[in-house]
Amino acid sequence: MAPAAAAAEKGRQHTGKAVGLAAHDASGHLAPLTITRRSTGDDDVAIKILYCGMCHSDLHSIKNEWNNAIYPMVPGHEIAGVVTAVGKNVTRFKPGDRVGVGCMVNSCQSCDSCDEGFENNCRAIILTYNSIDCDGTVTYGGYSTAVTVHERFVVRFPDGMPLDRGAPLLCAGVTVYSPMKHHGLLDAAPGKKQKHVGVLGLGGLGHVAVKFAKAFGMKVTVISTSPGKKQEALDRLGADGFVVSRDDEEMKAAASSMDAIINTVSANVPLAPFMGLLKPNGKMIMVGLPTKALEIPPFDLIMGNKTLAGSCIGGMRDTQEMLDVAAKHGVTADIELVPADYVNTAMERLAKADVRYRFVIDIGNTLKNSE
Repeated sequence: MAPAAAAAEKGRQHTGKAVGLAAHDASGHLAPLTITRRSTGDDDVAIKILYCGMCHSDLHSIKNEWNNAIYPMVPGHEIAGVVTAVGKNVTRFKPGDRVGVGCMVNSCQSCDSCDEGFENNCRAIILTYNSIDCDGTVTYGGYSTAVTVHERFVVRFPDGMPLDRGAPLLCAGVTVYSPMKHHGLLDAAPGKKQKHVGVLGLGGLGHVAVKFAKAFGMKVTVISTSPGKKQEALDRLGADGFVVSRDDEEMKAAASSMDAIINTVSANVPLAPFMGLLKPNGKMIMVGLPTKALEIPPFDLIMGNKTLAGSCIGGMRDTQEMLDVAAKHGVTADIELVPADYVNTAMERLAKADVRYRFVIDIGNTLKNSE
């Protein structure tokens, strides 16, 4: 960010009022809290939040499982709403537009990563919540009634895409779309052999990964510990195969069959059994965030020339592209819409994977601007 712009950010006033659902300690209990939002700057978009998805990382964060919590914490980075005001330099949005905000609200905007459209890799990235903003304040996320964000970090919802079912795509969607794109899985050129992708874990990320992979003509196999999800994966989501990871015979039958695995699991599981499902030169792409170090013997990488890769959300260009592609193919998240006063129960259920497949908070109708 240029020095003049950075100085303007630091001098910005927080004159707006909003109500957020905040955690105050590692118990993770969320309760209403009046918060301030910055005044609309020249490059800013002010947004009335209507819906916010509940990501598994929100649960990790409010319970300080990554040891970086700043309390009080208002989580939420799958934000959908409408524009209420714009700064004088804003050209892409106007009041009334349907917009979204994902995992980032700012970056340096001048490094190589930012110049190439990968703001998610910027060393000065400012996350939507639990991060230190340019003016030294702590960012608050989308479990709140309003937010103000730099224009660059706002995306437009395509016409016809419902905001409630589209909101989770701002994290879950781009998190699985970006690695498919940048690891060569979307290459559907004539004469190319159909890609076979495994989706490890059928939850908030996994079910969207299945939908995107099928939209691009891939063969998709869901890998899960839960046999009860087989019918839903095959019949409802359109997967081509289903492997129960605790079944040795099923794992053996699927050995060396997949070009890549999108690993969405946040639990701490050994990777070696799943590396065996990959073809030579196959890729295990991590998008879930376990709390402990990964376990993988070196032989499981070296034999077969396999790759263990990570992918962190996506840049703003990819996020808008993902939404446009999702609208074209009818991809949205499967959600359970919940009121604001249900959020703690929803967190308890999320911890037990008791949701099909994403909770979304009905902010606009159930969280009002008063505690």
